[in-house]
Formats: sequence, structure tokens, C-alpha cells
Amino acid sequence: MKRSILLISSLLAISTLSSCETTSKEYIGIVSAMSNEIDILLKEAQIERIDKIGGVDYHVGKLKDKNVIISKSGIGKVKASAGVTTLFNSYNISDVLFTGIAGAVGDETSVLDQVIATTLVEHDYGRLTDEGLIWAGGDPGGELEPGVVYTCDENLVNLAYEVAVSTLGEKHVFKGRIATGDQFIASENYVKKLRENFNAIACEMEGASVACVCEAYKTPYVVLRALSDKADGKAHESYADFGNIAASHSSNIVLGMLEKM
Repeated sequence: MKRSILLISSLLAISTLSSCETTSKEYIGIVSAMSNEIDILLKEAQIERIDKIGGVDYHVGKLKDKNVIISKSGIGKVKASAGVTTLFNSYNISDVLFTGIAGAVGDETSVLDQVIATTLVEHDYGRLTDEGLIWAGGDPGGELEPGVVYTCDENLVNLAYEVAVSTLGEKHVFKGRIATGDQFIASENYVKKLRENFNAIACEMEGASVACVCEAYKTPYVVLRALSDKADGKAHESYADFGNIAASHSSNIVLGMLEKM
């Protein structure tokens, strides 16, 4: 019995020390929706341990000599916001880098170009009526109501842009608004609405929800998206052809950012 008590006490002491270390040390949170968006980062990182929380693996370690937590949240706004909330509640997070792929919306953008989000909106936020979706954020084509546009940290945006340009060349890198919704967009008509109504240059399924949580926790963040498709009728085919290449582009930009942070 005494041995059992001593063993339990030792395990509790180790657990307490580990918890104190995790909460006192600052980490850069690196989040993506899918495995191919962080595979390169995990291969480059020195992972000390993997914490499984709520079914999500949080890889704790170092990358480019920075303390990092790397996680795959899953696809969609709910999974992304839940994963990032858990990140904040479990670790001491100094910055959040969301990396991955997106569909091109802007006329000036092409597949494999890189988009650095300056602002994000939820394009599917509102009331669904017989006349269609009435967006809840005010007039999407005019001045938007406060609280519905999320603004990325200016310093992280500028750093991401600088690294992206040095990696891909200036003509392949864009800064602008990303539209987030719980749909994989494969419609030329809807892309036109995103462009005209929201002034978006890319669309995806997680960014704005991540931004919402980061702003609630008052933590700097940026969303990096490499374009895998044109979000049109051929989006699925384009994603199949270019998804992994696009994902690697964003990962390489994250690596470059960490070297300079």
C-alpha cells in the first residue's frame, strides 16, 4: 500500500511540474485544418510530446528554435474555433499562425498564389429566407458593422508578406480579405458574389472563426492561405492536383516567419 501511495504521489508531482511548465512557457500556436497543411512542419519540428485533448493532437516542441504547439483542428468553423479555444485554455500562447489552403476569389489571383489575410469575414453569417441569405453584418457591399470584420495583426501580416515574397516572388503574393464559410465553394456565381459583396480575394472554411477566438483572447494572429483552386466548377479537380503543393507553400512561409520572429 505504501509503495502504491508513493507511486501515485510521484506521478502527481510529475504531472504538476509538466502542467506548470506548459502554462508558464510561451508558445507560438500553429494551426491548420488538414494533415497535409502541417506535415512539413511536423517533420521539421523537434516534438517533445503530444497532448491529446478532446480528440485533437497538440504537438508540443520546438521549430526553428521557437517554442511551438502544432495542431490540426479539423475542417470547418466549429472544429477550428473549438481547437483554437482549447489551445488558449491549455497553453500560454503568444501568437497564432493559421496555415493552409483556400480557393481563389480575386480576378488577379491564380492557383498556387499566396494570400495573406489582412481582414476576414463570415460570408454565411445571417438569416436564410425565401429571398435567400440576408447577411447579418450590415451591407456587405458598403460599410460593415463593428465586430463582423476581423483584423489580423499588422506586424504578423507584414512579416508573412515579406517572407512570402522572398519565397514565391512578389507577383504571386497578395494581401487582402478572406471570406470564411462552412462550404467548399465550387461555383463561379458564388465566387462573383464573394468578390463583389465582400471584396474578398480568397475563400475558405476556418479563418474567421480562428480570428474570432484570437481576438477574444487578445492574441496576435495571421491567416496564411495558398490557393489550391479557383473555387469554380473545377475546384475539386484543381484541389486534387494542387492541394498538396499549395499546402507546402504555406508551410514553408511559416518556417520562414519563425526564423524571423
